[in-house]
Amino acid sequence: MSVNVVGHSSPDTDSVAGAIAYAHYLKSTGTDAVACAQSATLNPETTLVLKKFGLATPQVFTDAGGKDVALVDFSDIAQAPANIGKANIVAIVDHHKIGDITTNSPIFFYAQPVGCTCTVLYEMYTTNKVALPKNIAGAMLAAILSDTVNFKSPTCTPADKTAVAALKGVSGVSDTDGLFMDMLKAKSAVDGVPIKDLLFRDYKDFDMGGKKVGIGQLELATLDQVAKMRNDLYKAVAALKADGRHTVLFMLTDVVKEGTDLMVASDDPALIEKAFKGKLSGQSMWIDGMMSRKKQAVPPLQKAFGA
Repeated sequence: MSVNVVGHSSPDTDSVAGAIAYAHYLKSTGTDAVACAQSATLNPETTLVLKKFGLATPQVFTDAGGKDVALVDFSDIAQAPANIGKANIVAIVDHHKIGDITTNSPIFFYAQPVGCTCTVLYEMYTTNKVALPKNIAGAMLAAILSDTVNFKSPTCTPADKTAVAALKGVSGVSDTDGLFMDMLKAKSAVDGVPIKDLLFRDYKDFDMGGKKVGIGQLELATLDQVAKMRNDLYKAVAALKADGRHTVLFMLTDVVKEGTDLMVASDDPALIEKAFKGKLSGQSMWIDGMMSRKKQAVPPLQKAFGA
């Protein structure tokens, strides 16, 4: 039976490139594996990256019941395929906090506090002297640039920069700034995109102190891109919150200004204000310097919710 290598429920470039890279790593080291994604529709940035480096879209995988599964870029039940509790989880490779997925037997677990899962995978390839194909190296390089926002994110570490420098050589990509700008243009494209698709372009649910909290993020070159659709975006955020969630936050991140306009729909707005030491103005608040959901949104919320 093949190992199904899959990322989280809202596939981004790291989870998709990570699934491709880890599936190839497993096959190269003697384990049959297939790269998967939890959706057939990938975001514009990831679609661009796969096309640029000539990689096939991973196989759709939405039901893990009874199957051998390896997880990349997450370890939370809320972000997993259906019936993950009935799956045989054999491995987890990640760069986030340890989630609430448990296993009945010991597994391969490899996580590092770096900016991107593909940085962890690069270390695995290097340490174990596994040959890295040019096209997969390119996708991994793109994933690191995306997750670290071209090294601007506070999640970025020296290991991410080292991996990018090495992957440039393997992939043949010389202009990483140009690649990042192409990716940003694709990622931040909003014209003609349904509001729901924008909300779920990069979205995750979390369990915080027994409360279900959703956090989405849209990275933009400028907030002006969404000026005309703000009301519709907030209606979608509020509707998602009403569907069994205590809070939904939507991060409108201005990559150039390096900050986030945080939309908030919550049963307890004061708790959110306290978490981020800010004050809501209508439905949102500007948080200077906020670029990362993982490092700057999730930890303060966990503390506020007592998670």
